[in-house]
Amino acid sequence: MLLLTAASPPPPTVDVSITGLRNTKGQVLVCLTANPKAFPDCSKDKASVRMAVKAANAGDFKVVAPGDGTYAIAVVHDENSNNKMDMALFLPKEGFGFSRNPAIGMGAPKFGSASFAVTGDTRQSIKMKYML
Repeated sequence: MLLLTAASPPPPTVDVSITGLRNTKGQVLVCLTANPKAFPDCSKDKASVRMAVKAANAGDFKVVAPGDGTYAIAVVHDENSNNKMDMALFLPKEGFGFSRNPAIGMGAPKFGSASFAVTGDTRQSIKMKYML
């Protein structure tokens, strides 16, 4: 007798497109988190999805979300590939961006202004910003 079990559905994906890169040097560091306290620095969230995408390929890529939920994405154009955002005094020397493209004041936006619902496959377009 053959037992059929329902396969669990694949995890949802977020199709991400990044516009406004000033060049194709280095990589784009991507962080997807559901934890407001860990945004935009995913290093404090063990459940976050972190990845690096070659800057030349950052126009369109996929991030696999752990499941349905509310997430926010932060990206950094790591032009020198040192796996961190370089700063000059208090200003970032490299580009950055966030899901939903919230207005940027002093410091990073709050999780709520960058968060979006993932219920199945979703799309986010992120525009890079450069301060220097």
